[in-house]
Amino acid sequence: MTPPKRPGPKVVKRGERRRAEPSGASLASMGLEAEFTVLLDGRPVKPEDIFKSPTQIVRQPMMHRTGRSYHLPTGGAVYFDTGVIEIATPMIEIEHACAARAGRSLWEGIRFLRGELDAWEEAHAQTVQLVGFSTHYNVSFDVTGSEQHESRTADKLAMLLLHIIPIPVMLLAANRRSTGIGLRPRQDRIEVTADFTPDAALMIAAGTVIVGVVREVMSWPSFELSALDEHDFPIPRDFVPAQHSSRRGWVARYTSFPDNPFAQDVNTRMWATRDGQILSLRQFARRVTRAFWPSIRRYGDRRSLRLIAAVMRGQTPSLLELDDRPAAYESVGRLCTWADLFPIRALSRSRYERVFIRAISGRKLRLGKEWYTPVGMRGWSRVVFRRDRDGSRHVLPLDFLMQHLNDWDVSERAEGTLRRKLRARLQRRR
Repeated sequence: MTPPKRPGPKVVKRGERRRAEPSGASLASMGLEAEFTVLLDGRPVKPEDIFKSPTQIVRQPMMHRTGRSYHLPTGGAVYFDTGVIEIATPMIEIEHACAARAGRSLWEGIRFLRGELDAWEEAHAQTVQLVGFSTHYNVSFDVTGSEQHESRTADKLAMLLLHIIPIPVMLLAANRRSTGIGLRPRQDRIEVTADFTPDAALMIAAGTVIVGVVREVMSWPSFELSALDEHDFPIPRDFVPAQHSSRRGWVARYTSFPDNPFAQDVNTRMWATRDGQILSLRQFARRVTRAFWPSIRRYGDRRSLRLIAAVMRGQTPSLLELDDRPAAYESVGRLCTWADLFPIRALSRSRYERVFIRAISGRKLRLGKEWYTPVGMRGWSRVVFRRDRDGSRHVLPLDFLMQHLNDWDVSERAEGTLRRKLRARLQRRR
């Protein structure tokens, strides 16, 4: 029996108006974004005023993504966003160790950018500091069709999570100067916002907890706040959500609680629950984490699971236990760096990640008898190719490309060469 033919790549004619398209990525996914303010010779500046574009920082040609964003060789993207430099990872499909893969991708991007800024400093005889500002943890919202109804919308899920997730995230990702943990419902994802964490292991641990909790709560039959009554974990009493300062959403701000949780001793029993208990911040976070542990363990790697457990038990200190926020925040990429916690030989890259890196590297793809050269991206889920034979442009979704990784990687030798080139680029920028 002859197998059915797969639909061919879509041709995009020059000047053709782009219509709304369905997503080219069907797998549940996550991603990280980090924002940095910039100090030039010790003075705060807007990166767009100094560098104009990321292409003026990165020395090699960059593949354009969308708007003013460009792809890094590591698979992520860099852009300027209202006074900050932002680095974003590609989509990472949600599976075992997905937060570790996302964290590795983000910190590889940070290391690469820091290396390019080092070269810029030398060329311009000025110093540039990256100051950690925020981290955004994104988890796809894939409740669709008949599963989504009035009681199961992204908005209601975000508000529900705001009553569950902030305290564990505080213990793993926040510092003494933090002001809140936010939840923002987006069109196709749920976004948790927090301060930048200058410790990669703690950031990945926080991401692991977030993925585990969000995916578990997303499976509940209702996202109404009344659903909290059906589960046995502590809910803060006298908690008043605040509007998020940017975009639509809410935040568990320090003023949302009777006292500022970021400034209190994490071991002092002072936080009242709805069922009348008085817990310490650490006890609160530990009990919430324990309630969601099966889901957290499903998506977590062994190293991060051990760290989460150690912080919750008090065996490893939280940043909230320090006298002030660490100095590492003031010079990301120098005072805090990526130390290869998850080398490729120990944790392979995700399939979506591999597609991104191949596309950005410009490697040709062979489909049938035709060769295609990647020339751009359309959002995060589609790659634009030029067919070598006639120069026509074609848009291929990630799901389609993921099935053709073997056509992209023409041999194990080519796979090894690509990996060595990426590793060498990163090592040169340490």
